[in-house]
Amino acid sequence: MEDTPRRRPWSPDIWSTGKEDITAYLPHQPKSLSGIALRSFCLGITFALGLAGTLAVLLATGSPLWRLPFLLTALSLFHFLEFWTTAAYNTRAAEVSSFLLTSNHPGWAIANAAALLECLLTNLLWPGARWLPLLPAPYWTASALAAAALGQAVRSVAMVHAGRSFNHTVQYRRRSGHVLVTTGVYAWVRHPSYVGFFWWALAVQAVMGNVLGFAAFAWVLWRFFAGRIRREEDALVSFFGREYDEYRRRVPAGIPFVR
Repeated sequence: MEDTPRRRPWSPDIWSTGKEDITAYLPHQPKSLSGIALRSFCLGITFALGLAGTLAVLLATGSPLWRLPFLLTALSLFHFLEFWTTAAYNTRAAEVSSFLLTSNHPGWAIANAAALLECLLTNLLWPGARWLPLLPAPYWTASALAAAALGQAVRSVAMVHAGRSFNHTVQYRRRSGHVLVTTGVYAWVRHPSYVGFFWWALAVQAVMGNVLGFAAFAWVLWRFFAGRIRREEDALVSFFGREYDEYRRRVPAGIPFVR
């Protein structure tokens, strides 16, 4: 009877031998499978707890503080979809960083912590106050929730439609297979992923009822995307020349006051 072959002892060297180098998938590497699994697990737990907390507070107490776990739900779904959409439709570009959990760190974390704090203090110090008195609160909240869902959908659809041409970082060198996408949602706005995120972020602040947060997010995001669009379009003109110039003339950027 033939002996069962013994497994070779683990060594970093064995991963880079053979036909394929899988070093990038090891722990602490750009495509770390353990890192991806851990982040997905944590985001799933956060989403479940946030959704359960939102429904529990809203249905059991009617307290406006349901908005606190709602923010965790919205954020965990956003970050998961950033990675999942990249992994499904631009697989080669999918990395641990595709979750965007540490993107613009620590600014993004500070901004969301401030949003939670503003919502908490506002509802504790001025319970029942509404920052848009012209519209009944339930209708305002429902409209803001719908806008947040639409913004998330637009961003995800844009990433799916662009496929391999989408990247989380501005590309200054044209890659093989990089094409100018002008159909689908890109026929309506030039930068639908930015448009989706811009309105999603503002809609989430509106759901939270954050006056300061809404104004701060609007200003910071507008400045960020205005500069990013300018740099990205300079690169796209160098890639596609007149084709992109014509596309830019007939299709709006989608961000207010950005040409």
